Amino acid sequence: MIGDDRINLNKRFIKVFRELENKNEIIKNDRNGKGMGDFAEKVLGNKSYGHIVRAFLNPKDKRVFDYKHIEPLCKHYGVNKEYMMKGIPPMFGKAKNTFLSDQSMPLYPAGNITFTSVTALAGSGVDAASSNSEKLTQFSIPGVAGSGLYALEIEGDSMMPLLNDGEIVICEQIEYINQIKDNGVYVVKADGDVWIKFVQTIKDRLGRIIQLKLISENKLEYDPFTIEVDSNLRIFRVIRRISEL
Repeated sequence: MIGDDRINLNKRFIKVFRELENKNEIIKNDRNGKGMGDFAEKVLGNKSYGHIVRAFLNPKDKRVFDYKHIEPLCKHYGVNKEYMMKGIPPMFGKAKNTFLSDQSMPLYPAGNITFTSVTALAGSGVDAASSNSEKLTQFSIPGVAGSGLYALEIEGDSMMPLLNDGEIVICEQIEYINQIKDNGVYVVKADGDVWIKFVQTIKDRLGRIIQLKLISENKLEYDPFTIEVDSNLRIFRVIRRISEL
């Protein structure tokens, strides 16, 4: 289940978006740099993600604005980071007379890492689409900076001895498929399953990545397999492991 902090963040995003529309900074059908696709490219990193922005704007949709999008939103549209993080006015520009006024310091409500109760199986898949049972918790670790980080528990033995059952990995989502480095360790979410594997890319004759080969560390018991690359695929680069949260 999406936490109250993310729901409130999304509500602030909607207010900011509507105000940008009022200021003609966003014109939905504009083709001169102010359209929905232009906004999606600046904030989400992809011009084709206009439909995701529309999902954020729909209170009935389960998709909500993420903390990792705050920096580009503030950078490109002059939004006050403290307003987005904590609702501290003004909506645009910098907050005045606030105790935490150092804009160089990232502000997180309760930590910059989101721990999800969804497990990454080192073996068989897990139904990650059942978000009703997902629980999110914010925390931080000294020396691990940045926004948009996720942590989840490993279940299974296919990545042993490199990664053990019950360990927790911290990862960050990659925005583009060509950012994958062959034989790196990634958490892959596809078709309702969440895997943690070594990943190799498979390209067509034009050099486009069309499949991913997922490889286990425990090769004696688990064979590699391939998955198709599509618009629903989400990939997270593993940056650290910890024994327990």
